[in-house]
Amino acid sequence: MTTAEPVETVDLRATRLVQDPFAAFSRIRERAPLARGTVPGVDPVWIVTRYEDVRTVLADPRFVNDAENVPGCPPAHRTEQVWRARGLPPECEKYLRAGVFDADGADHRRLRGLVHPSFTAGTVGRLRPRIEQLAQQHARALREHADADGVVDLIAHFAYPLPVTVICELLGIPEGDRPQWRTWSSYLGRGAGPGLDEALRAMVGAAGELIDRRRAEPGDDLVSRLAAAEGGALDRVEAVSLILNLVVAGHETTATLIGNGTAALLGHPEQLARLRADPALLPAAVDELMRWCGPTLGALPRYATEDVMLAGTLIRRGEAVMPILAGANHDPRVFADPERLDIHRAGAPHHDAHLGFGHGAHRCIGAALAHQEAVVAFGTLLRSYPDLALAVAPGEVERGPNPVAWHLAALPVRLRPPVRPTRPSRPLALTARPDRSS
Repeated sequence: MTTAEPVETVDLRATRLVQDPFAAFSRIRERAPLARGTVPGVDPVWIVTRYEDVRTVLADPRFVNDAENVPGCPPAHRTEQVWRARGLPPECEKYLRAGVFDADGADHRRLRGLVHPSFTAGTVGRLRPRIEQLAQQHARALREHADADGVVDLIAHFAYPLPVTVICELLGIPEGDRPQWRTWSSYLGRGAGPGLDEALRAMVGAAGELIDRRRAEPGDDLVSRLAAAEGGALDRVEAVSLILNLVVAGHETTATLIGNGTAALLGHPEQLARLRADPALLPAAVDELMRWCGPTLGALPRYATEDVMLAGTLIRRGEAVMPILAGANHDPRVFADPERLDIHRAGAPHHDAHLGFGHGAHRCIGAALAHQEAVVAFGTLLRSYPDLALAVAPGEVERGPNPVAWHLAALPVRLRPPVRPTRPSRPLALTARPDRSS
């Protein structure tokens, strides 16, 4: 196959991709290793869906995150085009381009090095007691939000409050400011709609104020360390960008994983029963849920710095390639019977090889934290609510329209079995059943 041959074109906003992206991308993956993805207002991108090809794009240094690092005439930055189409304020573009996600090489190592100590396995391990305490608090509070039938939205009252509290505490965002930060970041998480521009401007302003406050009154938190680095290893735009990146990425994807994972387990009672019987399976179950219904469908586009042959196709210098994690994680070349949810997959080859957290130098910096939060969240829910069940049919859960993030708009769950109406009592002679014990 070469770029001169016919190539399938895929509308990345198509309803089939939003409703069931894993099945849709699997069909695309099996027809050809690459296709062309389109979004209105954005230059086309190559989409790559097979596991080994996705790993290659994520790890090969010939593919960069920042279009400015392509030699010669830099191509259009696809992510910037997406944000412009969604109403991004022009003055805020620099804050979405200056963060750790878009940086390459030495700049990426410098920015990542500033925040990495807060996300090491050791640091995350020390956070475990606090995460468990928060999970228990939010789990108990579900009863207060439930209606008379014991039905509550798990997304609004558990999946989001837990990780947003954790990341805000880690950063040092004051408790009174957190609801507002949650509201602002929800606009960025949805990716479009009225209020996006105002929310982004407000977040930029609030992040700058927080840096100034922590410089004057430093604490034992990440923003204080960023404030101390400003003027040396960090400039103001980069510091603000890191805060925005960490707040949004630090809870949106984790909240989505908790929501998607809970819906998946409740929709697969045999898997749920095994997990209840053996809670030691929780870490492996989180990995399987990241593979099977992970929150991030596609990684950020990468740009070829030179002509590259990928899966038999010539990718020209400057062309953009989007790695489709949803396709890679369901690739039967790596995962046996990939459409089956199996929390015992830990015993199979490649059980922990999913790409839900990415791969290579840009692998999610908060992977250990997100994994631990999910383990704690699922464990707390299962212990707190032995009768937890979906309050709607699995096919009736409402999903958001974001084509790169598979998330639930709401997840109605029932905390206790429904109360059956009491029938009027009847004479014993009419209700007694024959004794068949003999």
